[in-house]
Amino acid sequence: MGAPAVFALRLRAAREARGVSQKQLGILAGVDEFAASARINQYERGKHMPDLHTVQRLAQALDVPQSYLFEPRDDLATLIRLAGHLPETRLRALITMLDDTDG
Repeated sequence: MGAPAVFALRLRAAREARGVSQKQLGILAGVDEFAASARINQYERGKHMPDLHTVQRLAQALDVPQSYLFEPRDDLATLIRLAGHLPETRLRALITMLDDTDG
């Protein structure tokens, strides 16, 4: 699956999990109110890809790490989403734990 398809899938999943409409997401991300629904719809269909600044605003509005929106593996995307909400100390502990299991 290519980057546009992955982004479209993750964007829609994050938006639905957040419980907001396409228009609401667009407005939260700073898209003009009259274009918000259509713009998010195009992103979710993979017709267009947003620029990096828009990706940052979308991720912030959805409360997910930017990298979550581009990760093709479902399990890793879930880990990224969950780890993005951890306090710094717990994140470091998780990294240490995972690093210890590497060898």
